[in-house]
This record gives sequence, C-alpha cells and structure tokens, in this order.
Amino acid sequence: MKNSQQPLYRATQTLLKVRRHDRPAQPLLPPIHLYRRILREHRNLPPLQRELGDQYIKNEFRLHRSAENPLYIVGFLTSWQDYLRMISKGDWIDEAMSTEVLQKLSSDQVVQLYELMKETQQIRTEETPKGDNNENKH
Repeated sequence: MKNSQQPLYRATQTLLKVRRHDRPAQPLLPPIHLYRRILREHRNLPPLQRELGDQYIKNEFRLHRSAENPLYIVGFLTSWQDYLRMISKGDWIDEAMSTEVLQKLSSDQVVQLYELMKETQQIRTEETPKGDNNENKH
C-alpha cells in the first residue's frame, strides 16, 4: 500500500469502528458518485426542499473540494452518505438531530445550522395559506 493511502485507510478503519453498530458498515461512495446520487434523490423532494437542498449540496461539495485531511474527508463523505440513505428511505421528514451530534458541531456549523433553520421556517410561513392563520375575519 502506498504511503499516501495509509492515512486514509487508517482513518476509514477508525471511523468504521466508531460508527453506529445498529447498521452494517457500507463502503464509502466516491465523492462525485455520492454528489450525483444525492442530486438524483432530490428530484423526489417537494420543489422548495429540492431547490434548497440542491443549492446546499452544491455549495458544501464546492467548499470541501480541496480538503486534504483524510479523517475529515471520510467524516464528510460518511455524513453525506448517511443523508443519502435517510432521504432515499423518506426518513427526512421526521428525522431529528441527536444531542450527541449537536455537541460535536463547531461554532461555525452551529451558526450554519441556525441559518438553515431560519430559512426553512421562512419557507414554511410562505407556504401557509393566508386563511389558515386563525385571524378573525369581520
């Protein structure tokens, strides 16, 4: 095995040991295949969620294109592969983020998550029909 591949191999093995034991470990998809499959799965989402999801995935993969830390790359790909599995099963509607995951987020990630939450709440309020806001009509 080449020296340049050893850190990635070790990182993958470590991550597979740490990952949840309630599902069998699956090999990681190459980044471009993962990216394309996620965009394909987004076709099944409602239009507003699809637009938001497509923009988000494109931005995230663009931002992390030049990442060099093997452990970070494996974590990034694993998270997106878990996301792909979740949306392909339709579990995205009721899925909640665990406190364990929240505690591991950096402050930048928390800010980004908060901004995403605000954006989705804004979309929900725009979708609500005007007659459903329980205002008294005189």
